[in-house]
Amino acid sequence: MNTPSPASKLPAVTLGFWIIYVAATTLGETGGDAVSTTLDWGYLGGTALFFAAFIVLVVAQIRARRLYDGLFWATMIACTMFGTTLADFADRSLGLGYAGGSTLLFLCVLAALAVWYRTQGTIAVGRVNAPKTEIFFWIAITFAQTLGTALGDWVSDGWDFGSARGALIFAAGLAAVAALYFWTATSRVLLFWAAVILARPLGATAGDFLDQPANQGGLALSRPLASALIAVFIVACLLVMSRRPAQRVEPST
Repeated sequence: MNTPSPASKLPAVTLGFWIIYVAATTLGETGGDAVSTTLDWGYLGGTALFFAAFIVLVVAQIRARRLYDGLFWATMIACTMFGTTLADFADRSLGLGYAGGSTLLFLCVLAALAVWYRTQGTIAVGRVNAPKTEIFFWIAITFAQTLGTALGDWVSDGWDFGSARGALIFAAGLAAVAALYFWTATSRVLLFWAAVILARPLGATAGDFLDQPANQGGLALSRPLASALIAVFIVACLLVMSRRPAQRVEPST
């Protein structure tokens, strides 16, 4: 693995990155559902709101001259909330269903990565250090987030596994990716994008577990309360990580 340019606009892909990423996807689920369902904005209204927030933040992220952790993760959280409401809108409001929505989004992920690779010659996140490359990254991550949401709903609701068992299934998938990372020579780039997709439904099912009624196996927290608790956890993680020297290890091969 290669050390990226100091101008890299993405955080180091370390254990801390994945902890915050899963928490961000969980917040995306609870926050997205809080707006679209609890506040009764509907899936289309929630999608429009989070898309607008995402565009503002991603433009600020791309225009920034260096990495700002707070800005990056705010953009990622807006992306996850947008992905949550967009997946729900496609699956439920448009009537595509879990299988149809997941298939369509998987093809979108492949297309986004293929165009990125054809244009830049790599889809390694350690090379995301220019505006054009950042645009490709955020397009791919948005489709991957939305696909992850659809997969999480498909497994927990469509296959009737429930949120707790669904979370275990995706956690097992991530464990398999980690095993491939540590004990095989499988492409680190491929493993990164596999982990991005699998971590999203893990966060989504964890979010459902927090706000589902107790008689359905959940903790019965209100969505706003669950979202606030997760946001506090993310901020705490960022504060802890900011006090440690970063050791940049990026998937680049």
